[in-house]
Amino acid sequence: MTHKTSAAALAALLLSTALAAASPTEGEIRKIDAAAGKLTVRHGPIENLGMDAMTMVFRMPETGMASGLAVGDRVTFEADRVNGALTITRIEKAN
Repeated sequence: MTHKTSAAALAALLLSTALAAASPTEGEIRKIDAAAGKLTVRHGPIENLGMDAMTMVFRMPETGMASGLAVGDRVTFEADRVNGALTITRIEKAN
């Protein structure tokens, strides 16, 4: 592979990674299990994961992520696959 080809391949890889980055999704909290580090959310489509709208359980990397949230709250969140598990990477109450 030449230097030009390697640079083009790297640029394509970086672009595809950026396009696959988590994008904000709206949802509603259905259940909080802080002790187990899990959050059940009814959500719209999650483009970066190729998911349709549904209700499902996500892992939370930190139990403190659920602090200030309650069942029924409307939220905006980002999710991704972390170590093979569907994980909320950012969450906040919707305005």
